[in-house]
Amino acid sequence: MVALDPRTNAFRPEIAAKHLQGQVEAARFVEGTRHRVNEPVAAMRRAPSHEARLDTQALLGETVTVYETNEEGWAWGQLEADGYVGWLSANALAPSGAAPTHKVAVPRTLVFPGPDIKLPPVTALPMGARLTIARQDERFAVDAAGWHVPSVHLAPLKARQPDFVAVAERFLNAPYLWGGKTSLGLDCSGLVQVALQAAGVSCPRDSDMQELALGTVSSLAQLRRGDLMFWKGHVAVARDPETLIHANAHHMMVASEPVADAVARIKAAGGEVTSVKRLVSSS
Repeated sequence: MVALDPRTNAFRPEIAAKHLQGQVEAARFVEGTRHRVNEPVAAMRRAPSHEARLDTQALLGETVTVYETNEEGWAWGQLEADGYVGWLSANALAPSGAAPTHKVAVPRTLVFPGPDIKLPPVTALPMGARLTIARQDERFAVDAAGWHVPSVHLAPLKARQPDFVAVAERFLNAPYLWGGKTSLGLDCSGLVQVALQAAGVSCPRDSDMQELALGTVSSLAQLRRGDLMFWKGHVAVARDPETLIHANAHHMMVASEPVADAVARIKAAGGEVTSVKRLVSSS
């Protein structure tokens, strides 16, 4: 059998997705049921424990196919958007209902219980969160639960930002968080994924997957805005031929710095640039 990546293929010795039957070994194969994330942000972890490593985050309105729910209230499933597999709290999931119509198009927005910005917000939503909007007035979009979201902070689900680098730049100084995908914390590949998805570009979750899947090979000598720079375990986005932006553990935040400085620092730590990839849709 061909070895499949367990990050994006739902299989364990005990259980696996039905469509993988014949490709992997497992005690049983199941079809899975579709659910929708019903919390602003849901942690997807490596194991069914709040202490387990954070691999990624699922955002409100995302679809998850659940293959198993254990007695401790953890659901093992796969995200529809990028195929990532992991464990989420079952409390963060609800049956699939009406399809989302809009998404949050700013790094973070507040949700109000009524049409008044002086009311205490009920929650905050990250960029990429999806909502099913029932009606809109001059200032607010309202979902079926009565959540009022500033209309100016939303965009139709299929809307595309023209420049994904400009989206990434909106996260400057956001803290670094391994596995994070929001303005409260994100990692290098999370920043790239969130920015590209806002521009309508499908993007895998981890940097090694992104290096394999995205763009065509270019070079540092020809670097231009929108190029992706890869090292083993790291990715950055070129703002221009001399400057890049990346979420990184050196600064512990999303930072912009000269390309030469980043290349030299990472090389001193034992890391060489493994590739530069150019996206056809980059500005």
